[in-house]
Amino acid sequence: MPIHFGMPTLIECPSLTQSLSFCSELGLDFVEFNMNLPEYQLDQIDAASLRQLFQQYGKYPTIHLDENLNVCDFNSAVADAYFDTVIKTIGLAKDINAPVINMHLAEGVYFTLPDRKIYLFEQYRPRYFDRLRQFCDACANKIGDSNIVICIENCGLYHGFQQEGIDFLLESPCFALTYDVGHDFSAGNGHQPFIMNHIDRLKHIHLHDAKGKRNHLVLGTGEIDIADKIALAAKHNCRCVIETKTVDALRQSVDYLRITAKTKDAPISPVRELST
Repeated sequence: MPIHFGMPTLIECPSLTQSLSFCSELGLDFVEFNMNLPEYQLDQIDAASLRQLFQQYGKYPTIHLDENLNVCDFNSAVADAYFDTVIKTIGLAKDINAPVINMHLAEGVYFTLPDRKIYLFEQYRPRYFDRLRQFCDACANKIGDSNIVICIENCGLYHGFQQEGIDFLLESPCFALTYDVGHDFSAGNGHQPFIMNHIDRLKHIHLHDAKGKRNHLVLGTGEIDIADKIALAAKHNCRCVIETKTVDALRQSVDYLRITAKTKDAPISPVRELST
């Protein structure tokens, strides 16, 4: 199956109409709208209008949850608000036919001691995992028999409690993985072993180049083997968000993919509209 390529929400394209117009111009397949932005809050979205707009442009959405999301916060009012946001977002995803909801799994607060950091989720594991179980059950119940998956993105280095938490969530078919290749590169490829140990659950890729600690660079301008990452996406039937942050960078990245796809030695054969 050809890889589906998409774009993130860009500051230069604040409205969904602008995003979809640019998405069409570049020949991409989907827009991943970002719920950190005020215009993509649940109380600002009309599902019927959103669905109609995507249909008008012949594209589809994926959803990036608020990066502050922390369903395990020890303040139950705060945790419940985030919890409720995810459940309502699943309902929205059903209404607008969004197959993927991307999320960050919060590492929480840590105390800095003279010789180490102590993460409170590690220190209070039973409370952390009790909340994760509640979250998993509620998401599974809301997703039901739809094909929606909540993909957990690799953000920061994995801690022991985070790895175990993701392992637990991945026991449910409702959860999968997002591989952000730039975050991994800047962490010295420290996330890669975890991703590869769960490669059968990889469904989504955030694709951008990186150099040292600098992320979200134009494809082909950093140190990541982009062709290798696209081959990985093709092998495991992953969608790819070209996660650069400006209009110009996204256009240059699509041009890079279009050119690279035509070279004989690049393992990027399943590139649909980008290869024409």
